[in-house]
Formats: sequence, structure tokens, C-alpha cells
Amino acid sequence: MPNPDLDASHDVSRRSWVTGANHVGTDFPIQNLPFGIFRAPAHAGAPRGGVAIGDCILDVSAVASLLGEAQSIAHLLAAPTLQPLMSQSPSAWTALRLSLSNVLAAGRGEQGQVERHLHPIATAEMFLPARPGGFVDFFASIQHATNAGRIFRPDAPLLPNYKYVPIGYNGRVSTISVSRGVRRPCGQTRAAGQDTPLFGPSRRLDFETELGVFLGGHSVQGTPVSLAQAWDHVFGFCLLNDWSARDIQAWEYQPLGPFLGKSFSTTVSPWVVTADALRPFRTSVRLRPAGDPMPLAYLADKEDQANGAVDIMLETKLATARMRREENRPILLGRASTRELYWSVGQLVAHHTSNGCSIEAGDLYGSGTVSGDDKNSLGSLLEITRAGEAALELPGGEWRTFLEDGDEVTITGRCVRDGFVPIGFGCCAGRILPALAG
Repeated sequence: MPNPDLDASHDVSRRSWVTGANHVGTDFPIQNLPFGIFRAPAHAGAPRGGVAIGDCILDVSAVASLLGEAQSIAHLLAAPTLQPLMSQSPSAWTALRLSLSNVLAAGRGEQGQVERHLHPIATAEMFLPARPGGFVDFFASIQHATNAGRIFRPDAPLLPNYKYVPIGYNGRVSTISVSRGVRRPCGQTRAAGQDTPLFGPSRRLDFETELGVFLGGHSVQGTPVSLAQAWDHVFGFCLLNDWSARDIQAWEYQPLGPFLGKSFSTTVSPWVVTADALRPFRTSVRLRPAGDPMPLAYLADKEDQANGAVDIMLETKLATARMRREENRPILLGRASTRELYWSVGQLVAHHTSNGCSIEAGDLYGSGTVSGDDKNSLGSLLEITRAGEAALELPGGEWRTFLEDGDEVTITGRCVRDGFVPIGFGCCAGRILPALAG
């Protein structure tokens, strides 16, 4: 029986006249069509919205007249942000994506009118997809929460609230950017045995491999979004690295939680893979172990449990400055799937709005570090090196406990499922720059 949630855009047999979209292994086949904000070298002026197809970007608003009933929505992509598109309804997002899939499909007569509005991804300048009004970073992986907790509280790694409430904190919006250099932050730290703190560059700089969620539509302040309605507010997903200065964080976080140890930089990938594109890769939420409490009523929904997780395999790699000079391949640090998260995306939305807090188009969630059950599926150096106690050996005789200047961390994501065309997310990359002098 056909899946009513899927349409022609998900058809495994569909091919594009853009040849790069048909290559095995591409992140951006015609079944994907993620949105981003770009500027092509040949085009002066403000950035604008595009969709990735193979190794190219299609300028969406430039072909709006060819998109039938979706043309008014396509014109919104002339803006230098995806927020006008994100403010529309899920049915509008679906209509635009399907119309784009149709004009890019092989055999379409519009090819001659469309292809002149394609630009190579390799030469385009990419921008932040949207400037969030709010950024919430969650703690949705129980594996990461347990691993981190064991370091600081060996006898009680999980706090009593973890299995009842999706934990999160409000992050800093102004330092979110697409892949770029990341300046080593300065701050107060206090080493073991010291009575007073010192101010200076962080010596325990870390990455956190996360899934980013861009929200859409809007909700009314004072009115919670139910779990059954939560996915109506999920526009799409990106990769996210929530850089962390562990030494600054350790000194400052009590009693109010993360502050300067987190706010200096958050990196996201430039492409937003839509909730529509991910429909084939939805799956059941991780089963809770026997003895764990069931979610409270506002976080409990049978459909969400059956279909509320997304199977996205995240991989994180490290290349040091020396490795790049010697042309050595990056080393794989960890590989884990977002399907293992303890809390679903819908539960994050329902909990965030449960007190009446409203959603605005372009708001961003971070899932929190995504880690799996074994040592090869860890999403931070805090876990991999056990807070610096077990140094990681790299090719060529280098060692790492935390990140050093010149290190580059790259996160990729990919969805694979039998019977469907695999899709990817591009990459989220950041290279550590030295702290500013003074």
C-alpha cells in the first residue's frame, strides 16, 4: 500500500536533467533539494535563496514563473534569508518542493529556461540560512548525558530530572555562523589546586556533534504547541557544532548553567534539508529501557513514538594542520545516528512551548551532542578522551586531549534506507584560529 506521506518527489526512479544529481554518492539528488542562502560570483548584490541539486544551486526566485501554483512562494526566495519561506505553512513548503522537483526532473520541457539559472556550488558564497530569534541547545542524547555525567558525578551520572524533562538552555544567536574559522576564546578558568581563577585562552577547547532543527510557522504566546502538532513547526534540519570551552564552562556554569564557555561560536551547515525530504527516513523513537519512567502526558503520543525519530548518520572527522601539510586523510572521531536520541524532535517542541513560550520562523534548536552506545560513536573529545585523561593518538605521532590551533573538525550527515535514494547534508566545518593577543 503506498505511503500517503510520500509523493512523486520521493520516487526512487526519478532522475534529473542536472547530471550531477544522478551520481552515486551525491548528497543532493533530486529526492533531496535542500534550501540555502547563496551568492554566485557573477551576481552582485544581496544573497538570495537557492536549492541544491547535484553540484549546482538553482536560483529559485528566478524560475518562479515556471512553478505554477507555487510561484508566489518561490518569490520569497529573493530575500537574503529563508525566514519568509519558513513563515509559511507546511503545505506551502511541500508545494514548492514538489514544483521544484518537477521542473528539475529528466524529460521536462522547461530545461532550457531553468538551466541558465544554475550556479556551481563550488564557487558560490554561502550564508547563514536564517538569523534565529532564539536558539535552544538541548541535551537529548542519554548516552552523552551519561558519559559526561560519569566524568563529573561518577556515582550519579544522570540527574533525577533527565528522564522526565528534555533539558536545554538558551544559547547565543549572534555567534551562529556557517562553516568558517573559529577563534579560540578567552575566559576565566581555575585549575585544580588553585584558589583564584586566571583569565586567558581556553586550553580545553572541544567540539560537539549535533543535529540542528530550524523551526517554521509561528505559535501564539501563551498557547502551547501539542506534541501531535509539533512537526507542523519543523521546517528542516542542518548539521551543528556547538563549540565548547570546557575549562571556562567548568568554572562558570554553577549555578545558572552554560554562558561564555558556549556563546563564543556555534557553526551550522549552510544547507537545510527539509522535513519533507526526510519523510522516508522517519522511524520509531528509541525504546526506553525497562524501569525508565514513561513520559508525562504532554510528552506522550503514540504516533510520535512510532514515527518521531529521524535516522541521520552523523560522522565527525579531525584534520590537524600537520595532517593537512603532509596530505594525510582526516581521522574519524565518531559515528552515531540521531535515531538513538532519548527525546524526539516533537517532544523538544512540545516541551519548549509548554509554558506558553512562542515559536518564531527561523528559530533554531540544537539536539545536544549525539553519541551512541560504543566508543566509536562519541560526539565530543570530552567523552573520547575522558576529559583529557586518555589522549587520542593521531597519524604521524600526534596526540590530542582537546583541540589545538589549526585543527579542523568536519561533520557530515547522511540518510540511507532500503528502497529509497540516499540523501546528505553537505558538511559543517570549522578550523581553530589562535586566540587574540592582549
